[in-house]
Amino acid sequence: MIIFLLYLMETFQHLSSLNGYVIFLLLATISTGSACEAPSSPLCFRQDEDKNVYICEWDFNTNETDVTFDLYFNDSSEIPNNEKIGDIKENHIELGEERLIVTLRVDMWVKARAGKSICTSPIWSGILQHTVKYEPPQNINVSWLRNDLSLSWESKYPSVAEVWFRKDHTESWEKRLMNTTNKAPMQILLVVNLLKNTAYQVQIRQRSIQAANPLWSDWSPVVMVPAEFEQPPLVRSTTTLLNGTRQVNLTWERMPQAAAVTGVTYIVDVTQSFLRCPCNTVGGTRKKKSHNIKLNRHTVYVSYSAANITVIARNAAGLSPPAVVHVPAASAPDLKTCDETMLDKKLKKHVCLEFYELQDADLIPERVWCLTSENTTNKRKEIKDNMKDYTRYLYFEHKCQDGKPQTRKMCLYYKKEGVPSKEPQNFMTVSDTHDSADLTWKQISYEHLRGFLTHYKLCTVKINSQSKPPECINKSASATKHHLKNLTPATKYNVTLAGVTQTGEGPVAMESFTTLREKPFNVWISFGLLLGFFLFSIFCTVVLKRIKTKVFPPVPKPVMPDFSLRPPESEEMWERKEEVHEVTLHRLIPDQKPVSEATVLKGEWDDEAGRQAEKDGCCSGESDDERSSVASGDDTLRKADLKGLEQVETELAMLIYRNGLVFDVKSESL
Repeated sequence: MIIFLLYLMETFQHLSSLNGYVIFLLLATISTGSACEAPSSPLCFRQDEDKNVYICEWDFNTNETDVTFDLYFNDSSEIPNNEKIGDIKENHIELGEERLIVTLRVDMWVKARAGKSICTSPIWSGILQHTVKYEPPQNINVSWLRNDLSLSWESKYPSVAEVWFRKDHTESWEKRLMNTTNKAPMQILLVVNLLKNTAYQVQIRQRSIQAANPLWSDWSPVVMVPAEFEQPPLVRSTTTLLNGTRQVNLTWERMPQAAAVTGVTYIVDVTQSFLRCPCNTVGGTRKKKSHNIKLNRHTVYVSYSAANITVIARNAAGLSPPAVVHVPAASAPDLKTCDETMLDKKLKKHVCLEFYELQDADLIPERVWCLTSENTTNKRKEIKDNMKDYTRYLYFEHKCQDGKPQTRKMCLYYKKEGVPSKEPQNFMTVSDTHDSADLTWKQISYEHLRGFLTHYKLCTVKINSQSKPPECINKSASATKHHLKNLTPATKYNVTLAGVTQTGEGPVAMESFTTLREKPFNVWISFGLLLGFFLFSIFCTVVLKRIKTKVFPPVPKPVMPDFSLRPPESEEMWERKEEVHEVTLHRLIPDQKPVSEATVLKGEWDDEAGRQAEKDGCCSGESDDERSSVASGDDTLRKADLKGLEQVETELAMLIYRNGLVFDVKSESL
């Protein structure tokens, strides 16, 4: 069949209405009894305008494992000359331009052999030199510029890019077609009007704008674009002193989820004010301590000098604003002057000196000098020459211990010391009483100290008593007030205050005040208050006793007479008998004085015995006639004097005690 067709082509090649392209097209559509699916037309292209290597590729679907391809091409002339590149194992091949016809229009097709089947693709026609297909964008960098998304990748040639993006995989893709900006070796694409606080999915393909026949590149992998960091990390720190080293524990909150979709790393940088000290230098140059971590906590170690710790969050879209933790120089309340320094001594390898020039109360340096073992003599001389007289310096001695900076010594240093140049400021006196006064002042500023302030000298003197020397006391260098007491009323005083350094006493601040007169009525007020308090105490005591009596009445105690058993002096005392005498009571007769005879004898009667004796007395010694005669008295007179008689009877009815014995009393009417 092929031979026959070639014969026909040679026979009718003189006919202008029939050319070789039609014959080859017919040939390409004829399969030799194959049952396979024909491959796609081959595409041959360069990957950029400067390359001389062409890539030819095609698609072919088959289940066969042993498949080979033959690539055919010719120059599409009136007398085509078919060339073949055979026995291709894959569906693509790279060919140098010397093996192809790149400047002329060519026809190309592919023949596939799968088992016993042979399939031929349609023909592709074109000029290979004009065909360019860029590689898909790789390693795409993303960043946010406000609400515009910047995309960049490495490429030397400007192109047209098609960008697809969406917020979530459930949403449909949005498409934009735009030209890139060439900033060799990068191509930059700016997608405007997005939301910088939202995460996106992005994919890109590109096409040449210089080639005559450009092809779209393959799609780039889907790129996750995180949201922009709008705020720095919220960092908290705690500092612990550890034998010359400070351990700084850092913790911070996690960043928002939209900004962390691709993961977040944190950059922790430690920067101390000294430049070339141990644990911070490598080969004589400064070593920046930087740590890349993924956790939201970290621990660093710094010396006693000031340090700045910077924490920055980083994701695929860029860096967050930095969070700076300032660790000031360690403050010591009992900071003393340096007894000696190592400025003139040879330093060991892992030791360095540091000097802060201080101008105020804060330990924030105006200038910093650092001296290491690597410094020469000229460096030492330079430091000494630049130091100022009467200026306060904070001196450090650092060393590197187990990879951690450690401060061995910290003190105040003066190259030359003098007396204060100013007196204490705002020195004021207030005397509101007759015997005391309050003094206040502000400390001398550090730029006027000109030395280490040891104390304040405070002196007080009476103006009228010139012969008496002033009374002086020393106040602490940190004191700002004092209370004077035991002063004389209505007296004028002069008070002076001066700062004292190790060199001597500085200018004096002077104030005068007069104590108040003593007021006499104050004594009476005090006496009245004391008397009132005394009376109030007595009143409270009486009230409390009455309340106690009402609430807790006293419990009566039985009378227990004291007696002791002793042997009788004689036996007669045991034989002593009781003598009983009778008592006769005579009832009073009106207009007459009552007559009574009574004889009291010793004896001991209890109540029961007395009642028995009365009963016996009433029944014995008297007749019924005598009792009736007494009862038949004048009733009228008895009624008149009833009240008096009842009183007399009450008094006569009382028991008579004698020598501890009880006797009964009998009454008898006359």
